[in-house]
Amino acid sequence: MYESPPFRVPFDLRLVRCFTVVAEYRHFGRAAQVLYTTQPSLSRQIRRLEQQLGTPLFERTPHGNHLTQAGEVFLPLATALLRCADQAAARTRAAARPDRITIGYTPGVIITPAVRELRRQHPVAEVATRHLNVHDRRQALLDHRVDAVVTRLPFATDGLEVTPLYDELRLLLVPLDHRLAGKESVTLDDIADEPLPKVRSCDPMVSAFWRIDPRPDGRRAPDGPLVEALEDLIELVAAGQAVFIAPFHPVRPDLTAIPLEGVEPSHVVLATRAHDPNHLVAAFRTHARAHLTSQDPTGPPSGLQRQTDG
Repeated sequence: MYESPPFRVPFDLRLVRCFTVVAEYRHFGRAAQVLYTTQPSLSRQIRRLEQQLGTPLFERTPHGNHLTQAGEVFLPLATALLRCADQAAARTRAAARPDRITIGYTPGVIITPAVRELRRQHPVAEVATRHLNVHDRRQALLDHRVDAVVTRLPFATDGLEVTPLYDELRLLLVPLDHRLAGKESVTLDDIADEPLPKVRSCDPMVSAFWRIDPRPDGRRAPDGPLVEALEDLIELVAAGQAVFIAPFHPVRPDLTAIPLEGVEPSHVVLATRAHDPNHLVAAFRTHARAHLTSQDPTGPPSGLQRQTDG
């Protein structure tokens, strides 16, 4: 049924995209909704891709749609193909528009002073800002969705140029009725038995840094509940079910932040693609060094509220 084509047929990236969505949901109906198409139309597109490849990609059963062995092999390649296509388009647009830059930032990081100075010095440039999830910052750079990211270490920085900006105290977040609330500072000994929640999708390196796991004496940090998102974690702390180590005070009147003594501070950096020729990237690096400094962790909270600059 699936004969090899007599000549090489170029991939239609729309078909590849359809395949990755069906592979994610394992259900043609749900995938069709995500792609804003109908299930019969999506089935025809997948069949067309299978004909181009000369092999079935899905095993269709009454209990769902499962990847065949060929489909399992094709999935990571298809994902990489789509990513390369996105990068090619982004790089081409960037080359055609050298006076454009998108600056990313992660929660609790303020970039406004440097962005305003960049706009003042380059009034004809198109300067955009973009809030990023901490799990997406590296890939956003590599995919050219942003040209610079102001964020906190740790994260994988190979292939990137990293410029240190400033350090921040790490803070212990607790509810107002917690036994440690009101103290001027705390140490790891004070929270030796306090459960620290985990975010399910968090990079293990990032999780280990913020949970301080293992501790300097080799003990493991006590595990708290497993949550799906940062907002869920904050709710757990407010409910008195856990404590949390953070670089900023979230916007919640029922929480307080206490400086955590005797631990490495949080390092705020500017990350860009290595050897990026965009002159605005170099200009923003200069302004970031000059204008982005540590915020007072005991002052007005910036926390989870998102910047609207740009």
